[in-house]
Amino acid sequence: MANALLRDSPFGQLVRYATNKRLFKYPEEEEGWECPNTYSKPDALEEKLAEANAANEASASEDPVYPDPESRLEEDKDYGHTGTPHSSHLDHLEGIHSAKTQQSGLSRVGTRGALQKSITRADLEQQFTLASMERGPSMPVIPEKLDDGTILVDWYTTDDPENPQNWSLGKKAVVSTQIYLYTLAVYMGSAIYAPSELGIVVQFGVSQQVAALGLSMYVLAYGIGPMLWSPISEMPLVGRNPPYMITYALFVILLVPTALVENMPGLAVLRFLLGFFGSPCLATGGASLQDMFSLIKLPYVLSLWAFAATCGPSLGPIISGFSVVAENWRWSQWELLWLAGPIWISMFFLLPETSSSNILLRRARRLRALTGDNRLKSQSEIDQGNLKLSALIEESLWRPIQMMFLDPAVAFTAVYTALIYGIYYSFFEAFPIVYIEMYGFNIGEQGLTFLSITVGVLISISTYWAYVYWIVEPEIRTRGIGAPERRLIPALFVSFLCPIGLFIFAWASNPSVHWIGSVIGIVVFTIGIFLIIQCIFLYLPLTYPQYAASLFAGNDFARSTLACGAIHFSTPLYRNLGVGRGVSLLAGLTCGCIFGVFVLFFYGDKLRARSKFAAK
Repeated sequence: MANALLRDSPFGQLVRYATNKRLFKYPEEEEGWECPNTYSKPDALEEKLAEANAANEASASEDPVYPDPESRLEEDKDYGHTGTPHSSHLDHLEGIHSAKTQQSGLSRVGTRGALQKSITRADLEQQFTLASMERGPSMPVIPEKLDDGTILVDWYTTDDPENPQNWSLGKKAVVSTQIYLYTLAVYMGSAIYAPSELGIVVQFGVSQQVAALGLSMYVLAYGIGPMLWSPISEMPLVGRNPPYMITYALFVILLVPTALVENMPGLAVLRFLLGFFGSPCLATGGASLQDMFSLIKLPYVLSLWAFAATCGPSLGPIISGFSVVAENWRWSQWELLWLAGPIWISMFFLLPETSSSNILLRRARRLRALTGDNRLKSQSEIDQGNLKLSALIEESLWRPIQMMFLDPAVAFTAVYTALIYGIYYSFFEAFPIVYIEMYGFNIGEQGLTFLSITVGVLISISTYWAYVYWIVEPEIRTRGIGAPERRLIPALFVSFLCPIGLFIFAWASNPSVHWIGSVIGIVVFTIGIFLIIQCIFLYLPLTYPQYAASLFAGNDFARSTLACGAIHFSTPLYRNLGVGRGVSLLAGLTCGCIFGVFVLFFYGDKLRARSKFAAK
């Protein structure tokens, strides 16, 4: 595992380039490696395909099993607008892929590919069935041969170690942990700035609202960034790692001038750039996890990713609160540098590429160099050649906006998550009013109150895992995925926790009431928002599987935009109305969203039937 991690990491790829591939060789480059006959001998492939067709004819009643997306014809060519396969392609799938099931076992498909190729509800059900099946014995995978003679390079066997789905649990844990830490550092970078605002007001002679630009511009930028970085990372020729490593290196470097800047406009611009260059982990961190984990196990790892994203902002003020008081406002940025730098170094040495499109594209190149056969191509190479800039722009910029305006379910979930995210970020302006002015805490002690958010997330994640393990998984294995609205069942109950927690915080924030009362309100609110977001983020890809990437990019943009505004409107709101009335006003908005959750649960099927984007 260690050798593969180093070889596939940015460090290993640079060493391979510098030594002209003499070090960190792939199996295809090793002397004595035997190329599978299906790639090196055309006659052998024809024989295997003939055997596959014969086996299928002997078992014509067996349902087809779709292979990895890399061994499938391009959907845009083979599917009509209704999402129904053309008959010739369906016959081809039944002939080849049923035989693959019989002779070769199951191709192990990452979640990203499973969602992208699910045109209909039946397709999605098929993918969950595959994800829930136990791994069989290792068997060779027969590559496809297209009508023009192209041989599609695929995984060699069903347990091919190059397939991220087949990586050991230890390797997946190493990669996942780095994604979590990367996400934690970037999200922490937003609120770690908050304790510095008073020092910036004094040094630069600006108002508190202007000083808050250092926080709001960062949050706005990491909402804009995914609209660019997400489609770039989906390009087979690029993959996940280059956007991660290049932009995160810029993030680390820019922390130095941010800590040294001598004027407020420069600080605001630098903080915007930090958020923009830190955002790739927010755009594609979930995609990296989807590359490695199946649909069944994905909720567990995504909830840990959400844990890092939710707790990052809450941990920032704790880390910088005491140092800013002891030294000066610049220490918050130095501390972020000390955290982000080592994480980048770890990723440089130990973060392999997870995109199967990129992995198989590079495998096809090695096989062509070995065999001299230019017919060997990966499906991603073909897709890359047909990729158009206009399609990328539509996918990343237009479609998220289009779906939010034309689909009521998408619009509601975007508004709801944006609202609770905006309220969450308003706390970074409300907490100083409550705990410093009302209760007399210093900046460091006030930062400790953000631990209540971490406590709420820990309670949420343990409850969520128990729900998925004891209820969701058995239901999927025995009855299938069912209607997407079933993923909203927990939200019917926990949606009440948001206004309850806010009302507790609002009216317990009083010097006559012990400060622990308001902290309990934050814990209750956090439990509500964490579980609601988990429910929504499971519901959306099951309803709109083909457009999951666009949905999350649009949702992230909506959340970050409102959070940016909340940072500035919250202080006037709380000072003019008071914390009690101001927070109660926001709590009232979340009460209205409870009604929306129930409408989505009971009438979601009718909304899906009318939607042009939902899987039918």
